[in-house]
Amino acid sequence: MKDVITNSRNISAISLVQKNSLPSLVQKELERMILAGDLLAGDKLNEVSLAEMLGVSRGPVREAFRALEEVGLVQQEKNCGVFVRQISVEEADEIYEVRATLDELIGRKLAANIKPPQVQQLRALLARMDEMVALGDVDGYLKLNLSFHDLLVELAANKKLLHTYRRLVNELRLFRRSALAQKGGLPTSTAEHHKIVDAIAAGDVQAAGDIMREHAVAGRKRMHKAQDQRALAAQASQQ
Repeated sequence: MKDVITNSRNISAISLVQKNSLPSLVQKELERMILAGDLLAGDKLNEVSLAEMLGVSRGPVREAFRALEEVGLVQQEKNCGVFVRQISVEEADEIYEVRATLDELIGRKLAANIKPPQVQQLRALLARMDEMVALGDVDGYLKLNLSFHDLLVELAANKKLLHTYRRLVNELRLFRRSALAQKGGLPTSTAEHHKIVDAIAAGDVQAAGDIMREHAVAGRKRMHKAQDQRALAAQASQQ
């Protein structure tokens, strides 16, 4: 039985590698580690250590670094190395401002062109997000939240918009986790998502655009509240 299980795992591993290039697999694992908080903003990424940990040569890790830099998750500093991207609250504000405009555009485009099977896709994803809310699973919810917004922009069918939006979302990942982790953060966020899908499904172009923009603005406010709470906690620990 043990041999059967081992063979099954080996077949799964082979299938996974066949469907994905090695640098792509390394990139996905590093993305997962950043999202989970295993790699924090400002952390230096050691090419040799990561290659040993993942059981690959340094080449795929180096290629993964380049891909992660392109999507805004890491930054390479000359003569210093590669670091998990760290952005200021001020820069996050600028990103949210741009994102709010793009979200409004996405909402309007979808409301004008959405098909019933696509609405079903969104509602199925919302159902899974509701499960994470019930469990209080912040990390599980965050992952699905990213998938939800990515699906929205994919359905808008504009490749340039998709590329731009993904980079902005990646840059905000670390701020968004702390915002959603606040008391009441998950139920509030998922309620906003249901309103978005309802407006899109109804074909209400104006409402869909407005609600999408307001959702981004609300996310920015949650970010600031989380930062204020963190600052207060830091002050209290020093007293």
